[in-house]
Amino acid sequence: MSALLITHGTLVTWGTENQILSDHAIYIEDGIIQAIGPSPILIKQYPDAIVLDAKGQLVMPGSICAHTHFYGAYSRGMAIPGDPPPDFPAVLNQLWWPLDKALDADSVKASALVCLVDAIKHGTTTLVDHHASPNAIEGSLDIIADAVRDAGLRAVLCYEVTDRDGKEKMHAGIAENVRFMTAASDPLIRGTFGLHASLTLDDDTLRACVDAIPDGGGFHIHVAEHEADEEDSLARSGKRVVQRLDDYGIWRENTIAAHCVHIDETERQILQQRGVWVTHQPRSNMNNGVGAANIDHFMAEGMKLCLGNDGFSNNMWADWKAAYLMHKVVNRDPRRANGADIATMATINNARLVEQFFPEQRIGELSVGAEADIIFVDYKPFTPLTAGNLPWHMIFGFESSMVTSTIVQGRVLMQDRQLLTLDEAEIMAQAFELAPMVWEQYTRNARNALQSG
Repeated sequence: MSALLITHGTLVTWGTENQILSDHAIYIEDGIIQAIGPSPILIKQYPDAIVLDAKGQLVMPGSICAHTHFYGAYSRGMAIPGDPPPDFPAVLNQLWWPLDKALDADSVKASALVCLVDAIKHGTTTLVDHHASPNAIEGSLDIIADAVRDAGLRAVLCYEVTDRDGKEKMHAGIAENVRFMTAASDPLIRGTFGLHASLTLDDDTLRACVDAIPDGGGFHIHVAEHEADEEDSLARSGKRVVQRLDDYGIWRENTIAAHCVHIDETERQILQQRGVWVTHQPRSNMNNGVGAANIDHFMAEGMKLCLGNDGFSNNMWADWKAAYLMHKVVNRDPRRANGADIATMATINNARLVEQFFPEQRIGELSVGAEADIIFVDYKPFTPLTAGNLPWHMIFGFESSMVTSTIVQGRVLMQDRQLLTLDEAEIMAQAFELAPMVWEQYTRNARNALQSG
């Protein structure tokens, strides 16, 4: 891998002590940041490096998405048969479950690729994906991994185990997770063990998953996204979701609990005691009308709270903005969701989460020895920009169109808004060609679900 020298950047370092450094340079070798210093000094020190001139743009760590669903790409613009779903269980039954059943190997690949194009263009360099394709389970994670590899991004992948499609497919989902997790590791791709949610997992399935997971592995599961998850758990076990899953050993220091909108204080304490990572998806929560997690309390109590997008666009700054605004209106209190807390979730906490899967690597900061996952942002502030007020500049000033270059592990994936690793036009054309088949199959599945419901 060639040495790369980024020059004349306004560096935003993030990390535990964020700094903004004017006219600085970054020297990268073997995908790692080897030196940081004033541009004139590093230009003289590394005369043979390939130079990428930032021209005064902000140079900062790439964004990280802590919870997403590539397979949802084909939902864009799609009509849902029947009356509009009145609540989240109906959304699952009329939209997501019929859609994931409509996917085959080709559409799994296409949905991943369009999301990866979107991620590169929006400066999101690492994604934690949660996949489901009940009629194309075996090898589905390899298909997604190949797409991630072609894109050059960093990702953590899993398959969603559930009982909703029968025991044969449940066991196939377990096998897909185990196979992928135990396969030879890729420098930029890791696996974890996906579970849907307590409400679609019976006791025998939970035991089977815990028995099958490779040593040291963790789970990635939806938790209390809607009250129905809690109601189901109470009916099954007499316990709330977190307590029920705790009995089976689901909660580990590398387990991800997505949403946690309706957990109570006892459940929160269990998650904190077990060291579980909780992810917040504000755009999705608003769209599904499920409510708002108590993120201010989570942060005040020192929870490991992260930020995801749940399959929305990979413009993570949109979720910064949504989180900042959502909790103010829900609570009718402008003090909620402080910008500094949003920044901590999205940068420091998201980076520490990803490091659970890349334990030998330092991610999400510009420092010597860190992974060179970097973006350029063409943001020209008209008020003072400091390390202290940066979160509010990002929430009120940053737009996704301002990302001009994206780099992962020292490899340039986009330069001056030109994609270098993926052919966007070809990918979009291929995805568009498959769309009528996916939509037709989805519509049949959705109508069947309405009739059976």
